[in-house]
Amino acid sequence: MTRWRTLMRGLRRHRSGVAMTEFALAAPLLMTAGLYGAETANQAITQMRLNQIAVMIADHASRVGENSPLAQAQVYESDINDVLYGAHLQGGHMLDFYEHGRVILSSLEVVPGTADQQYIHWQRCMGKLRHRSSHGDAGAGLDGSLTGMGPVGQEIAAFDDEAVMFVEVAYVYQPLIAEAFTRAGTMTATAAFNVRETRDLAQVYQRDAGDPDAVASCDTYQGIADYYG
Repeated sequence: MTRWRTLMRGLRRHRSGVAMTEFALAAPLLMTAGLYGAETANQAITQMRLNQIAVMIADHASRVGENSPLAQAQVYESDINDVLYGAHLQGGHMLDFYEHGRVILSSLEVVPGTADQQYIHWQRCMGKLRHRSSHGDAGAGLDGSLTGMGPVGQEIAAFDDEAVMFVEVAYVYQPLIAEAFTRAGTMTATAAFNVRETRDLAQVYQRDAGDPDAVASCDTYQGIADYYG
């Protein structure tokens, strides 16, 4: 009994474990804050990459076309497919973008025969995410309901005989750590560029009608592998 009392007195006077106790109490809070910080940083990087993908697609789509000194530049389905695949190479593969996201490329133009009535002439899409354009499908605006594309009050409009390549990007955020540390959900980005040269706006052409290229239709929800393997 005397030995037991001596041991208890020694433990009561012992102070070497105080710092470890404080650390044990604070560690869960510090770890939680660190995990939230890492997830927030990853979310910001992901948003930046989505913005870059949107800008890259809109920029490249505004440049493509087969030039001829005797005719307006024609855009082919293969050109559009290359632009969409380029987004995968540029950074989409790091996000597995087309498995969890979607790109909607719209050609915003003026309705033929009108002064400035806006409409979506054609659209091309790629990605497995079931996400629809915020501005409607191809043909939207023929009834005069479309003032342009973009945020309300800041819509972008096309000029007569010109086109604007408007890109909408949507992506379901993939957490770095766990969903408990983020509420990002579906992230979006938009970008738009005027077509750089005089373009044949009649349609999107096929280089070889006998062996047509795949059309990135907005009626299908496919990833990059479905087009390129």
